[in-house]
Amino acid sequence: MAPSIYIDEDVGRDDTTATGTESAPYKTLIHAFVQHDPSTEGIEYLTRKSQTDAPGDNVDPAAKLEWKHATKSAVKKATNLLDQRKKKAAKEQELAIREKAESDKRQQVLEEAKKVIIKEDTSLPKPVRIRLDVTDPAIVKLRSPDSDVPGTRVRVLGRVHRMRAQKGVVFITLTDGYGYMQCILTGDMVKTYDVMTLTLETSMSIHGEMRAVPAGAHAPNDRELHADFFTIIGRAAGDKEAITTRVAKDADPQTLLDNRHLVLRGETSSAVMKVRAATLRAFRKAFEETRMLEVTPPAMVQTQVEGGSTLFGFDYYGENAYLTQSSQLYLETCLPSMGDVFCVCPSFRAEKSLTRRHLSEYTHIEAELDFITFTDLLDHIEEVICRVIENIFADPEIAGYINKLNPDFKKPTRPFRRMKYADAIEWLREHDIPNEEGAPHQFGDDIAEAAERKMTDIINTPIFLTHFPAEIKAFYMKKDAEDRRVTESVDVLMPGVGEIVGGSMRMDDWDELMTAYKREGMDPSPYYWYTDQRKYGTSPHGGYGLGLERFLAWLCARYTVRDCSLYPRFTGRCTP
Repeated sequence: MAPSIYIDEDVGRDDTTATGTESAPYKTLIHAFVQHDPSTEGIEYLTRKSQTDAPGDNVDPAAKLEWKHATKSAVKKATNLLDQRKKKAAKEQELAIREKAESDKRQQVLEEAKKVIIKEDTSLPKPVRIRLDVTDPAIVKLRSPDSDVPGTRVRVLGRVHRMRAQKGVVFITLTDGYGYMQCILTGDMVKTYDVMTLTLETSMSIHGEMRAVPAGAHAPNDRELHADFFTIIGRAAGDKEAITTRVAKDADPQTLLDNRHLVLRGETSSAVMKVRAATLRAFRKAFEETRMLEVTPPAMVQTQVEGGSTLFGFDYYGENAYLTQSSQLYLETCLPSMGDVFCVCPSFRAEKSLTRRHLSEYTHIEAELDFITFTDLLDHIEEVICRVIENIFADPEIAGYINKLNPDFKKPTRPFRRMKYADAIEWLREHDIPNEEGAPHQFGDDIAEAAERKMTDIINTPIFLTHFPAEIKAFYMKKDAEDRRVTESVDVLMPGVGEIVGGSMRMDDWDELMTAYKREGMDPSPYYWYTDQRKYGTSPHGGYGLGLERFLAWLCARYTVRDCSLYPRFTGRCTP
């Protein structure tokens, strides 16, 4: 006699403890069908809802406990679901069988490939070792597509950046950090186990003849290496550990930051880092052209420059010390004996800010100039920025990177727009750009980043924003003789980024500086070495600091300064 199968939609269970009996009913009819074939002769499915009714039903509670045969519609629905599951299971089984067959076939092919051994032809000319960017015809001669004159046989080393296979041919693009080269493998080489299992980022040595690419074809530097021998130096992980899986294009920002060491291998990130290196060279060249001396101030200090709230403190042999916020104070002490000076050093700010233009550690390009006026300072900053851009674009390779990263970049034209803080406040009011409280800007407001950037983007030209109120600027900034409310200070604003430079004339009067210490509630004694500059031949002087990462974000059109740092450090991020 066929059994009766029980289904209670309220208290039934689908797990292994349900047996379909009256005391241990299933929860769904489809699960009962899976466990007990509905085609079995005489089988019956009894269902009930032991606790709930349809809304508004007026049913005797005792009736709820009655078992009833499953309705035709419920049976039909469950039968359809069961059929779908069977079809899906059949397809999955078919797929598994096919995949296993393919896997077995590939494994057999790979086993055969292990038997293919290639050897270097010793009758060929000894290869010349070159970097992948070498194009000098005196070193590397190319065989023309229509010539029998052989090209130079070379040996190149690099990592697999791209690869694709056609019938009997494998194209590999190698990179070595200097350039890219397309290599073509044919014959027995493509039948080897090493090529059949080749993964991106695997390091290789390839020997072969250099040839010009045929008409209509494209390759880096319009050339390609036709390989005659190769060796694997270091295999790269594949499958789930492949680099394209670890740093997928759609990966979230935190995953990309965790794998920054792999992200740097990408064309975009490496290009930004190469532009960064060129920018540092360009700044040093511009400073050298203006007879400025590079110095290296300490990073461990016991004084503040930009306010105590952003200091990173640490124990220094039992004393309190900090990571420097700026090297400015030390640069000022160099002026009397070394003339105008600059430094390229890290600065540290403990700002718990996660904006796209803030870092806790950044490269600070700072300069101090002696015996100058405020106008001299502005002219100098303008000259340096424009000269740096000229120096950068004088290098065709770097110019090429920038054109790819930021095709819309326009070199700034001189003179830069000069706008006083008071005029900026009026501009913001006229354009209905509120302050952080949502109210119209007032004189004395510290213009917030968003408002400042919006103004800069609308004006869309470099701006010297000058003469900030003394209350919102650092203690050492010199006040304007014509308006003692404001300082001889400047922020350089660039479209798309905002502030990239902050500078000012420095207080050169001893009494005025002592009054500034008192106003800020600062003990002047730790600053004796700085204050002494006003006692021993004081002079009108000024300087500025430029954030390299912000400069690069402007130059390379990067959304965040984090992309312009080798390994960015900001709130919550100090790895890898």
